[in-house]
Amino acid sequence: MKLKLENHPCFNDSARHRFGRIHLPVAPKCNIQCNYCNRKFDCMNESRPGVTSRVLSPGQALHYLKEAVALTPSISVVGIAGPGDPFANPLETMETLRLVRREYPEMLLCVATNGLELLPYIPELKELEVSHVTITINAIDPAVGAEIYAWVRHEKRMHRDTEAAELLIGRQLEALRALKEAGITAKVNTIIIPTVNDHHVQDVARHVAGLGADILNCLPYYNTRETVFENIGEPPAEMVAEIQLATSAYLPQMKHCARCRADAVGIIGHLNSEAVQAKLLEAAALPKNPSDHRPYLAVTSLEGVLVNQHLGDADRFLIYGMDPKTGDCTLVDSRPAPSPGGGQHRWEAVADVIKDCRTLLCSSAGDNPTMVLNTRGIEVMVLEGVIEDAVGGIFRGEDIRHMARNSRKHACTGTGGGCG
Repeated sequence: MKLKLENHPCFNDSARHRFGRIHLPVAPKCNIQCNYCNRKFDCMNESRPGVTSRVLSPGQALHYLKEAVALTPSISVVGIAGPGDPFANPLETMETLRLVRREYPEMLLCVATNGLELLPYIPELKELEVSHVTITINAIDPAVGAEIYAWVRHEKRMHRDTEAAELLIGRQLEALRALKEAGITAKVNTIIIPTVNDHHVQDVARHVAGLGADILNCLPYYNTRETVFENIGEPPAEMVAEIQLATSAYLPQMKHCARCRADAVGIIGHLNSEAVQAKLLEAAALPKNPSDHRPYLAVTSLEGVLVNQHLGDADRFLIYGMDPKTGDCTLVDSRPAPSPGGGQHRWEAVADVIKDCRTLLCSSAGDNPTMVLNTRGIEVMVLEGVIEDAVGGIFRGEDIRHMARNSRKHACTGTGGGCG
């Protein structure tokens, strides 16, 4: 079926009142830190990138999409826009796009990215008929970029200052050129930050137009607390209008951007409906692969009251289930853990012991067992607290991020060590 490119509400102003979009929040990690970005907050009345109520697995995302399309038939576009960067989470991003393309051959697909790690995935994006890609390019001069980006993480190395900006800008422009060679429609977002890059946006527009960009979105910086730029005021409307007029000499303008959330659904500018929000929470409470029959949760605990034991020290797993009629969570089994030692074979044995569990809750876990269990469809959640609160929260689809351990591997710290 021929894709109807004109039905994309972000790229076509005349389509935005008739056609909606859905952002699937499957990409929690980010590979750069912008001085205006804080992804810790989630307020349903706050519409900005980096905000989502839940992060979904690809399987959960497809389940959610089916429910959302039934509730919002105006959806013509499926996008991935975070809450981190799609290509800092390439496995989740590409698997989600594959699932959606297989299930919805007529749907427009798009991604929004900082562009750092986009280039290697452009051939498959073309194969999947991803029709639209947005790259946020805030500077083409590394001296300006160094004021905007705190760090860039590439190939397990941290880059800062001008070196970071130079690396990011180079890869962004290379990816933009490759997108156009692949025949993919490209939008460039440039955030107008007063006193930082407002004088430079016209240079950005001129340069990206020369590389073939199709449309430019000059959007005003959004003041967010607890960021480096929290004391910089938002640009006045007059400044935004002047910059849009000046840059329109180089590229068509998108002027209806609503700075959408990473879980936005429906017509641009409208808040998510309560019904759609409920479906998001339901999807997040499902097994990572909803077609799996995994009715239980496994817990490691020293005394059976708290989640407080390292996975490697566990000699048993407490298995919890939920009564669908009463909604009560109960302990249904206690299973002995495989003996220590054996390396990878031990974790494969653990996966066999708890193969009917969707999630394992523990106070700490190493990278290798986490990878093995994830590969077997079992999520590993590192947290601390009362077992009943954690287990009940997961079964009911509640947000239990407050129980997560303050670990660099499991929370966004702004240090470049990894987040999500």
